[in-house]
Amino acid sequence: MTLSFAPLLPWTALLALGLVAALVAAFGLWRGLRGAVLRALALTLLFGALTNPLLVNERREPLSTIVPIIVDRSESQAIPERKARTDTALAALQERFREFPKIETRIIEAKDDPDTDTPSTKLFSALSAAISDVPPARIGAAIMLTDGQIHDLPGEAANLGFEAPLHGLITGRADEFDRRIEVLRGPRFGIVGEDQELTLRVFDDGAKADNAPPADITVRINGEDQPPIRAVPGQETPFTFKVPRGGANVLEFAVAERPGEVTGTNNRAVHVIEGIRQNLRVLLVSGEPHSGERAWRNLLKSDASVDLVHFTILRPPEKQDGTPINELSLIAFPTRELFVEKINDFDLIIFDRYQHRNVLPVLYYDYIAQYVQKGGALLIAAGPEHAGEASIADTPLATVLPAAPTGEMNEHAFYPRLSDEGRKHPVTRGLEGADSEPPKWGRWFRTVDVFPPKGQTVMVANDNHPLLVLNREGEGRVAMLLSDQGWLWARGFEGGGPHAALYRRIAHWLMKQPELEEEALTARAAGRTITVLRQTVGGDPGPATVKYPSGRSESLPLTQIEPGLYRAEKHMDETGLYEIANGELKTLVHAGAVDAPEFRAMVSTEDTLKPYSERSHGLVKRVAAMSDEGVNLPQILPVNGPVRVADPSRMAIRMTSETVLKGIDTLPLFAGLLGLGLLLLALSATWWREGR
Repeated sequence: MTLSFAPLLPWTALLALGLVAALVAAFGLWRGLRGAVLRALALTLLFGALTNPLLVNERREPLSTIVPIIVDRSESQAIPERKARTDTALAALQERFREFPKIETRIIEAKDDPDTDTPSTKLFSALSAAISDVPPARIGAAIMLTDGQIHDLPGEAANLGFEAPLHGLITGRADEFDRRIEVLRGPRFGIVGEDQELTLRVFDDGAKADNAPPADITVRINGEDQPPIRAVPGQETPFTFKVPRGGANVLEFAVAERPGEVTGTNNRAVHVIEGIRQNLRVLLVSGEPHSGERAWRNLLKSDASVDLVHFTILRPPEKQDGTPINELSLIAFPTRELFVEKINDFDLIIFDRYQHRNVLPVLYYDYIAQYVQKGGALLIAAGPEHAGEASIADTPLATVLPAAPTGEMNEHAFYPRLSDEGRKHPVTRGLEGADSEPPKWGRWFRTVDVFPPKGQTVMVANDNHPLLVLNREGEGRVAMLLSDQGWLWARGFEGGGPHAALYRRIAHWLMKQPELEEEALTARAAGRTITVLRQTVGGDPGPATVKYPSGRSESLPLTQIEPGLYRAEKHMDETGLYEIANGELKTLVHAGAVDAPEFRAMVSTEDTLKPYSERSHGLVKRVAAMSDEGVNLPQILPVNGPVRVADPSRMAIRMTSETVLKGIDTLPLFAGLLGLGLLLLALSATWWREGR
């Protein structure tokens, strides 16, 4: 209770009146006038009444002490035993704090940012956000329930924003250990068929890191097993390999789990290298000069990545016009060099309206067939000669050709159309102009009539006569374009057509470009969003199966977006290597950054929080009980005033002295009958004295 004043007049006026009253009273007392004491008392009471004194009583309520509890829910805490231990410890903490009604807890669950591809544990950021609306004096302590792997540590001398203990409750055991593998350095691009090198390292963290046994690393490139490599934990291990194909190549490295290690999530690593074909070597052999020859030549010459070797047979052996050989300006066809010595140097051989006229020995056709069987590519661009007596279909090359001629030509005007398979096949799907009827391109006028072909007929002529046939033979590929009139599109006849796109796709499919595979499963990631594409010329492939880095699996429905092309997209809640499967096809994709902080170390530690707890007189303690069940939590110790000494077995909570004003009670001393009575008494006494 306090005394305050609410004057009835301004203080300047009161002081002036008080000074006059004091002079009058002093003069009377000095002269010893009769009744001077009573007059002085009356003036004093009157002055007091004008100052209006009040007795003030403030009604205040003590505020609660705030204790934020930051619960680590990052991916390193998703290990089953840690998650269970965290839940048990949190429930036990809440139960204990219920015994202290003046302490208010705030539970903040710190999770990974779902929109980032580099997940990390940010507990101090969560703490700052949790207490941003609380005065520092009300913070009694901060408790972090974590494995100790924290990635937003402030400087050790940083101001945490409050003067109270910071306690760390560590969910992992002291004897934990973990093995992990990382790709330290590796190229992003590489030339197909050339050696590349990347550097790996196997880490053993925790209790069994010293004298760890060597590790055998299993290696898979594009899903195919490679010879394993031996690595010494802690040391860099080089790995040399050849880039097998153009496009994305996925290298997967895995090291076997050690018994009892924390998790196998980080025992796999992936590296993606884009294969680049430095020079695609193409051999184009034209049987004779014709209108369509230039279309093939121009297309191949316009591609900077293609080294083209082109021969046109101008003077076959049977042509005798009497001109001496030494007067001919012709280059002899180097048949042995091309088809025996260097045949395997070519990625693609094209026979453009070529016929057997003893230019090539019959045995060489067998060499070409073997070249295809062993992985080579052959394209037959056929014209009328393919239906004649000198057709190469009557040579040993017939063993790899998907279609045999009947000996007849189909000479009718027609619009080239896509077959049902062609609408699904990546070589022909989506060709500009194919979706309308008739197609929005020019007509052709003849095709080679063939018996029912092997492989896939992706384009047809009139009455469904085969026009473009694709087939796999052994390890190689063969394509047959059964018309020589593609040049009509190149010349713009009746509006032309997509000859460049068609020719380019045929050539790239033959040279095994991954994006043109008719049965393929691919996946790519943008941040944590994974997109799965399934290419098929069959029916609905059904859902894909996704295996998460944590080991769990789920079904992912695929939706058709174009004929033969199915797609699925999903934002993933885990960062790491995913395995996607559909039927016999499998692929790998890494969601998020490969070197995300959350997976660099998974062994729990007390070291990260100790500097902060020691400076604030807190404690860091492991909560794991001796048995697998239950937790050991330190006791809670409320402390009035600053915490000056750390208690190794109890969590000190600095209790706040802050209060909140609930109301004010006032009592005027000169108000009401009491004040009036005192004034009347003083005046009456003065009058009485004067009356004597």
